[in-house]
Amino acid sequence: MKVSTEKADSQKLVLTIEAPADEFAKSVKVACKQLANRVNIPGFRKGHAPKQILVQNLGRQAILDEAFELLAPKTLNDAFIEEKIEPVDRPQIEIVTLEEGSNVVFKATVTPKPEVTLGEYKGIAIELPKAEVAEEEIEEQIKNMRSHHAKMIDAQEDAVVEKDNFITLDFLGKVDGTAFEGGEAKDYPLQVGSGQFIPGFEEQLIGVKIGEEKDVTVKFPDDYHEASLAGKDAVFSCKVNSIKIQELPELDDEFVKKSTSYKDLEDLKKNLHENLLKAAQTRAEGELRNQALKKASDNAKVDIPDVMIDNRVDNMLNELSASLESHSMNMEQYLKYSNTDMAKLRETYRQSAVDAVKTDLVLEKVAQAEELKVNTEEVDAEIAAMAVRYGTTPKEVRKIVAKNGYVANLYETIGRKKAAQLIIDNLAK
Repeated sequence: MKVSTEKADSQKLVLTIEAPADEFAKSVKVACKQLANRVNIPGFRKGHAPKQILVQNLGRQAILDEAFELLAPKTLNDAFIEEKIEPVDRPQIEIVTLEEGSNVVFKATVTPKPEVTLGEYKGIAIELPKAEVAEEEIEEQIKNMRSHHAKMIDAQEDAVVEKDNFITLDFLGKVDGTAFEGGEAKDYPLQVGSGQFIPGFEEQLIGVKIGEEKDVTVKFPDDYHEASLAGKDAVFSCKVNSIKIQELPELDDEFVKKSTSYKDLEDLKKNLHENLLKAAQTRAEGELRNQALKKASDNAKVDIPDVMIDNRVDNMLNELSASLESHSMNMEQYLKYSNTDMAKLRETYRQSAVDAVKTDLVLEKVAQAEELKVNTEEVDAEIAAMAVRYGTTPKEVRKIVAKNGYVANLYETIGRKKAAQLIIDNLAK
């Protein structure tokens, strides 16, 4: 086999590959057997039609094409190994010469994985994020606990709506004097100040009495999910039907003993503080890692091929679609709700995709530079972790990984994790 390489552009290469005639002859024999097994030819049992009969019935070109499909994958893979090319897209094939008795010549246009020039990745200086718990966070947790055990009582007849009240109301919305779809409801339940309605709506209900009517004037946000209403002024004719007040239980040791597993209020606050601090420390560690990897990535240089960015955007959108489906929504509904289209959505994900691809490439280069090896114990641990995440067994994960050809990806993933840990372990003290 002979291989020559030339640049097609700044990101693509063209490989001209010449495979020996005797190798192609072997592929022709196998192609004849496969075609004979697939087609029905009168007078011959399936799989027993000789080559000349196949030529008469299918044409010589059909046999040559079948033989090329058998020859090309291995030949192309051997060429990639010889030229030390790791493709990141599907090669575009152009046949130059395809004849029996002659060497087969074809061209493959491919985008290789780009070369990374590492910058500083050891001794990076990062300011350690602080893990703190504000008293307000503890109070908010306690407030939520009290709300969970609160009683709802009817307000007095002369009461007016106040922030945090639970009310029911009738409303009819109009834009330019015309009612619009979805703008009317009866006895709609609302906690005033919850932000459930568009900005400015709920605040205008404060001070309204039970049974009183009021016109609420608002403007729909420019990015409102219903495009026909986005940026429009609207008037809602509202009537408050009822007001309920949340009566919180007294915050004392008795409440704590009755409602929680803690012995008293002091014990509750202590444990809340500890739990919130652990969560804050986890966030701080995550932020430290993100900052360190970003800095290592920023210090490196690499020209990322467009196809790698597009593929990462595809993966992100697939994850979004799966998440939407788990919440009984599809992509079409999401686009409508977000007042956008697929082209704009892809663009919003593009920079995140660029950052993610670059970080992966840098980590792979660090793993290579540091000669980080992945052992079987690490693979077993990663498979076990995947099994826990997906609610299955390690044995089943191994089957899926092998079946889909993800073994190399698994090793790369572990290698990147080790490289990331190396960067973290070598931060400036």
